[in-house]
Amino acid sequence: MTEHYFSQKPQSKSSPKQWNYRLRGKNYIFTSDVGVFSKNEVDFGSKLLIETFSQPEIPGEVLDLGCGYGPIGISIADFLEDRTIVMADVNERALELAEVNAKQNSISNVQFVQSDQYSNLQNHKFASILTNPPIRAGKKVVHGMLEGSKAALHKGGEIWVVIQKKQGAPSAIQRLESLFGNCETVTRSKGYYILRSIND
Repeated sequence: MTEHYFSQKPQSKSSPKQWNYRLRGKNYIFTSDVGVFSKNEVDFGSKLLIETFSQPEIPGEVLDLGCGYGPIGISIADFLEDRTIVMADVNERALELAEVNAKQNSISNVQFVQSDQYSNLQNHKFASILTNPPIRAGKKVVHGMLEGSKAALHKGGEIWVVIQKKQGAPSAIQRLESLFGNCETVTRSKGYYILRSIND
């Protein structure tokens, strides 16, 4: 069976590497590894989501769903110092790396949860959910992440999604509109869409 970055327990031999990356005008140190998504640099979609995101108007926690080794959650936690950022992933190696990366960037307003989509997040409600969904896991998983967000958001909360047009942006827009009655394309760049829906 082929191993993917959305495997719960990657079996590939660990070979960590460390590098620097600039997000929202600040330099970060990241440690990544084999068996996680975009292990050599912050991928363009995640960077676009990080740079585009604006904080919600309502109070509450923020969720980085499918956090990988942590660039989205860590940089947003740095931006929103007065909020707790919950970082969740099914991949245990990725979650361990996210915890390492939070510590080495002196980010403390974060919480880590091993969770398959929303399975271990029932005790939380969020002001914002950010996700760069695992396209290779298939449409059922990606749309499950969208569909589960409705119950996980406070009233007035927002879900932010980055997705490429060729990898399903039109159907994601359609699904978000059917769930929330709204879906804004906040920005587009190089085929990537940043989508936002509000839980009115």
